Amino acid sequence: VQYGIYCLLQLQIKEGPNSVEARYIPFRSSSSMPRRSRTSAMSSILMASFIGASQALRLSTPAFRSAIRSTRNVNLNLNVNLNPNVNPFRPTATTVLRMSTSTSDIEAQIKAKGDEIRTLKEGGAEKSAVAPYVKELLALKAQLEPSAPPTTGDIEAQIKAKGDEIRTLKESGAEKSAVAPYVKELLALKAQLEPAAAPPPPKAAAKEDDDTESPEESTAANTVLRRVKTKDATTPSDEIVAVRGWVRTVRKQKTLAFVEVNDGSSMDGIQCVLSFDGLDDVSIKEINNLTTGCSVSINGRIVASQGGKQSVELSATELRIVGTCPGETYPLAKKRHSLEYLRSIAHLRPRTNTIAAVARVRSALAGSIHSFFQKQGFLYVQTPLITASDCEGAGEMFRVTTLDLDDTSKLPLKNNSKSIDYTKDFFGKPAYLTVSGQLGGETYACALGDVYTFGPTFRAENSQTTRHLAEFHMVEPEMAFADLTSAMDNAESMLKSVVSDVLESCERDLAFFNSFYDKGLKKRLTKLVEKPFVRISYREAIQHLQEEIAKDPKKWQFPDVEFGTDLATEHERWLAETKYQSAVFVYNYPKSIKAFYMRDNSDDGGETVNAMDLLVPGVGELVGGSQREERLDILISKMEEVGLNPDDYWWYLDLRRFGSVPHAGYGLGFERLVTYVCGIENIRDAIAYPRYPGNAEF
Repeated sequence: VQYGIYCLLQLQIKEGPNSVEARYIPFRSSSSMPRRSRTSAMSSILMASFIGASQALRLSTPAFRSAIRSTRNVNLNLNVNLNPNVNPFRPTATTVLRMSTSTSDIEAQIKAKGDEIRTLKEGGAEKSAVAPYVKELLALKAQLEPSAPPTTGDIEAQIKAKGDEIRTLKESGAEKSAVAPYVKELLALKAQLEPAAAPPPPKAAAKEDDDTESPEESTAANTVLRRVKTKDATTPSDEIVAVRGWVRTVRKQKTLAFVEVNDGSSMDGIQCVLSFDGLDDVSIKEINNLTTGCSVSINGRIVASQGGKQSVELSATELRIVGTCPGETYPLAKKRHSLEYLRSIAHLRPRTNTIAAVARVRSALAGSIHSFFQKQGFLYVQTPLITASDCEGAGEMFRVTTLDLDDTSKLPLKNNSKSIDYTKDFFGKPAYLTVSGQLGGETYACALGDVYTFGPTFRAENSQTTRHLAEFHMVEPEMAFADLTSAMDNAESMLKSVVSDVLESCERDLAFFNSFYDKGLKKRLTKLVEKPFVRISYREAIQHLQEEIAKDPKKWQFPDVEFGTDLATEHERWLAETKYQSAVFVYNYPKSIKAFYMRDNSDDGGETVNAMDLLVPGVGELVGGSQREERLDILISKMEEVGLNPDDYWWYLDLRRFGSVPHAGYGLGFERLVTYVCGIENIRDAIAYPRYPGNAEF
């Protein structure tokens, strides 16, 4: 069939009306299916009669004829209506027809068609009766010949046919969404004529000795290629693809150049092999300008690697430098830099293996945390960052104000006082950056059941330790109708889930940390996932510590431990790393060292509160939580004891006045989790731009 294809499609519906697998069966003219007039030259029309349906399906595919000749395998996405009682030009479902005609199939059809012609001739048939069969035979033979590129006349004929189809669709009342694909095909056909109709505009004058293509021109040229990220470049392929990233290393030889490119998607990047014989002149010139740190776009095929360090590499066909990088001033020379130095160039440190791996693990952890709570039926709540409430009651908060602090003479003061009148400030009262989203989370938990927050929090604590930041992120679930045991159960399940996810999704990054930062990292993380967490009371923890410290008090920085002592990091890590070699919940802390909102334990006269901390090897405290005090009178009394004005928390107390319920929750320091999972010591390397006393750079 030269200009159109008529066929009968045998259909088998496998997954409802939206998934149809069709086997292609060509037919010859017969009384059961009348011959239809062919459309204009070079317009390919597929006519299909659905079995059991009274209407025909009409699809125009200009590229169909050349595609079926060249590849013999055609996949068509047809927007059709499977209901025979509805206009087929107004699609309501998508049908995928898989059509295949191999070379051997066509040769078999040619042989069969030749047999039919011989039979007709031997039977004395007239030439007029044999002619249609001869025509079909010639058409089959033509399919084995390579198709010639379409001429201008061919394209103009297709444009006319496409215009006719669009008019037919509009006249039949088709919706815009149904017409849009045909309009797109029409515009594409017209675009093919533009180069022939008008020559390209002349380029701006350039220096005779500089024919280098600009990065903008190169990028525009490469957009037609599929971009492959280095993490996805795992198997060889004949497809020419584009790899874009930053150069890590360059090795140049007489006829070859080896360029390692990393785009941040994986630890290893990909080696690009540039053979001078297979490159254009511009690419060869670009090789001389390659330096560590420059950004590049390289086209080529992913092939099996000839070396032993990687399984695949990119056999390059084109190289363009997108952004140059002067090697003599680039702060990240090819050597191992200290993490302290990298903090001074935090805007560039994501290009290093360590910080890039931290970023990938951090992203995976965040995604897994959201996934865990969503699957558990928790609602994600965004609590405010600006607050007038001190959640912890510690007073270590950053003040938010619009008052002019540069000119103290203009500060509004209270009558006969040196105190600032904050009723004149933006919010009409003192306002701060929040230290926790817990109080806001409680309000929603007491209406929606189970909720969680995940956002930035702030603490103006003058600490320079490796465990503290002024700006950090907290994961804070709150659960209604729950006690402390419920909170511990949820925290354990959550940590096991997210660490298990990261062990699987960030295997290469964790292997890097295991090699260079913590030799026992993967073993410890696997143990956390597989082993139940230990649970001991605070009194038991103090007893264990006193017995151990008594053996050699000089080994301890804080040897004085008794009931009421706020455990130091060395105490927490000894319990988790040495005593139990496991994650450990310590619960029932003294009331005097915990926050006002934690529920008093009535069985010991209110000496302790129903609170817990989770201690993990390598970090110490990772999670802190409690059952919240739901008794109104006791909560007001506790507020007054720590110097808080209950009137400032009237809305929080309303939860206890109107339908109070037992509820519990906890807070997970996200950056501490990142340091724990990555095996790095300093929390300042677990966040993009660390904020701590004396530093707010970048």
